Amino acid sequence: MANFIPAGDGGHSGWRASVQKIGGNLAGMVIPNIGAFIAWGLLTALFIPTGWLPNEQLSSMVGPMIINLLPILIGYTGGRLVHGQRGAVIGAVATVGVIVGTSIPMFLGAMLIGPLAAWILKKIDSVLDPVTPPGFEMLIGNFSLGITGMLMAILGYLGIGPAVNSISDVLGGGVKVLVDTGFLPLASILIEPAKILFLNNAINFGVLAPIGAVEAEATGKSIMFMLESNPGPGLGILLAFWLAGPKILRGSAPGAIVIHFLGGIHEIYFPYVLLKPLVVLAAIAGGATGVATFLVTGVGLVATPSPGSIFAYMAMTPPGNHFGVLLGILLSAAVSFVVAFFILKASKSDDAADLDAAKAQSAANKGK
Repeated sequence: MANFIPAGDGGHSGWRASVQKIGGNLAGMVIPNIGAFIAWGLLTALFIPTGWLPNEQLSSMVGPMIINLLPILIGYTGGRLVHGQRGAVIGAVATVGVIVGTSIPMFLGAMLIGPLAAWILKKIDSVLDPVTPPGFEMLIGNFSLGITGMLMAILGYLGIGPAVNSISDVLGGGVKVLVDTGFLPLASILIEPAKILFLNNAINFGVLAPIGAVEAEATGKSIMFMLESNPGPGLGILLAFWLAGPKILRGSAPGAIVIHFLGGIHEIYFPYVLLKPLVVLAAIAGGATGVATFLVTGVGLVATPSPGSIFAYMAMTPPGNHFGVLLGILLSAAVSFVVAFFILKASKSDDAADLDAAKAQSAANKGK
């Protein structure tokens, strides 16, 4: 594909069309790489120390995959959407800059710099191509990509990477304020949208887990381990997409449910929400419901469930807390399902228009 899919009219208001376009473009960078996410998820679920088949050697691949491989694939795909193979190459090169410049998985940084680098190269090519002497196309083409790629990698290292890291810190700080002031269910307003932008690990392990570790050491359990890792909201959203989502996505939802709920790989449902950004309201409602239920029943976990599957949750639940934990997961799934279901049903006609536009653009791209 050579270009991002346009939002189209389809009766949308201006703001809604813009949000839909942004969400669709972000999802377009992730969905082609779902297989890689599944490979990483399976390695994580099976071979990390708390996995099904702990293996120190095989689990050593988990970190490099999430830190390096997955962001590079996203940046590569985003660049390819904007400027074909040349855009893909410069998108991957630029993504390395944001990876090296931070210490968290840089999915959002890759989504930003991959298309940006490709767009800049596309503009440069539009200037150089008409004036390039015959026989010098490869030389000038390679050097223009190489020089631009180097500069974009530096921009990623010095600018975009630290900026995304700061966004993560701000969101984490907001969560901490809500925790300190006692408005814990409202933390979902920050956590759930941040998860959809793949900042879940940064918030969970960078903010919530340290707070939870201190609390668990004193009391034997902590609700902090449950704020981000609850699989209920994602389960409800995937069920809604299975029953009421665009037909093109319904066939993939059951497999995503297994990977998400049983395997604990929450990243699998993020692209679904990006395709229909209003569904983030379902994630927020489900997350807040789960947190409120955990608070009322007074439950917690002894450590972070990693990965965030139902099995890891049960393993990390102290005696006497299983009912409250399961109730919170169940209620959060039910609420997120109901909200997402009605959002998808209400926008069913819009989905048809969006899918028609996507198919037309795909056909045009194949022709090119």
